[in-house]
Amino acid sequence: MTKIDDMTRLKHIRDAALTALDFIKDRSRRDLDNDKMLSLALVRLVEIMGEAANNVSPSCQTNYPQIPWREIMGMRNRIVHAYFDVDLDIV
Repeated sequence: MTKIDDMTRLKHIRDAALTALDFIKDRSRRDLDNDKMLSLALVRLVEIMGEAANNVSPSCQTNYPQIPWREIMGMRNRIVHAYFDVDLDIV
């Protein structure tokens, strides 16, 4: 298995974020309750961002202090380990 570099991980984060923004364009909070595919897709994208962030090297994270690394990783952990209690208001 090959090691994925930091720049690739950052691109994964960016791509997942842009996809999430695209999915919610012209959508309301109510749509998350009524559209199961939308809510599951957004949760999965947040999970991807958190997993990628978790694998960005500490030195790279230091280079981007404006990114809330701990919060991104914490959100991923919450989704993965407490999948039964995901708060869509937070998502």
